Amino acid sequence: MSPTFVVARVGKPHGLRGEVTVQVHTDDPEARLTPGARFDTDPAPRGPLTLATVRQHQGTYLLGFEGHPDRTAAEALRGTRLLVDDDAGEDEDADEGWREDDLLGFTVVQVDGRPVGEVAALHVRPVQDLLEVRTPSGAVVLVPFVEELVPEVDEERRTVVVDPPPGLLELGE
Repeated sequence: MSPTFVVARVGKPHGLRGEVTVQVHTDDPEARLTPGARFDTDPAPRGPLTLATVRQHQGTYLLGFEGHPDRTAAEALRGTRLLVDDDAGEDEDADEGWREDDLLGFTVVQVDGRPVGEVAALHVRPVQDLLEVRTPSGAVVLVPFVEELVPEVDEERRTVVVDPPPGLLELGE
C-alpha cells in the first residue's frame, strides 16, 4: 500500500464562482495541481474531488472543483485536506520543514520558559512561514517561523520555543 500525502489544505472561498484558496503542502504544485487531477480527501465524505481550474492570484493558488460551482459549495470544502497516494514518496526532502499537522497543539514558550500559548495554525507563505499562536486570553499572534525567532521545536515535549522581538507578542492583544 502506498503512503498517503497531503498535497494542500483548502482555505476560504475566493469570489463567487466556487474557487477556493489553498495552503500548499507540496514542493511541486505545478505537477500536482493540474485540471483533471483527482484527490481523496480528509475528511473522506467530502471527496473525492476532481480539480476543474487552477490559477494563481498574488502568489496564492486558487482552485475550482467539479461539482462546486459557487461560493456556498466552496465554503463547504473549507479545511479539507487534498490527499494523494504516492509510491515514490511525496517531497523527499519534506523532513527538512514542518507541516501544520506536525505542530498543531504544541505549547509555545519563550526562551526563558514563560508560556505564550499554543500553535493554532501554520501559514505557509512564499517568503517566510508564520506560526499562528493562540494565547490563553484567546488573542492570536503571528510569529515569523524563522530560526532567529523560533530557535527550537521539540517534538518529544511538543513545545515550540520562541525568542520574539519586543512588542511582537503584544500585537495580538
